[in-house]
Amino acid sequence: MNRKEFLIAGSLSAFSVSIFGNVKPKGNDFEGDCETTNDILGPFYRPDVPVRNDLTAKDLKGTVVELKGKVFRGDCTTPIENAMVEIWHCNTDGEYDNESKHFHLRGKWLTDEKGNYSFKTILPGKYLNGSQYRPAHIHFRVTAEGSRELISQLYFQGDPHITNDPWASKKEAERRILPIALEDIHGNLSVVFDISLRDN
Repeated sequence: MNRKEFLIAGSLSAFSVSIFGNVKPKGNDFEGDCETTNDILGPFYRPDVPVRNDLTAKDLKGTVVELKGKVFRGDCTTPIENAMVEIWHCNTDGEYDNESKHFHLRGKWLTDEKGNYSFKTILPGKYLNGSQYRPAHIHFRVTAEGSRELISQLYFQGDPHITNDPWASKKEAERRILPIALEDIHGNLSVVFDISLRDN
């Protein structure tokens, strides 16, 4: 499979987005339309990844980015403590670490008492899927007691390969196409991905 280095497309946005939707009463409770939508697992998932949130390494080239957000219950407002957030993605050459003991660009982390999670990683590259490139993406698997497991992916605003991708171009993926934000005056980059799980 041919691989090419990913070039950041489009301008950087100074804003982050949330997946929040509308909250409405349901009897004595509330429900929302903020549920984060599913996506394909893909062929490169590996079980038993290390518990860590710094996925950078000296031998990995690429633009460093902080990926962060909150995990909520189905009411869109209640944070989930100890939700397991697992991510994986390819390197800048579009290659996944499918075999090494290092589990490059793979890790998992528990949310804190306010539902926060964060990962330090690099922006992923792209690879050919048949005759066209898949847009750059990061895979997510999120589990929490009392909630349904989420398998999903996030994409990046301005990526020209989203339009023709069979998964990223779906309406269900719109809230998962996120800006890369300038985090501070030092040029540090961040992506904010707030996740809302469906209650059991």
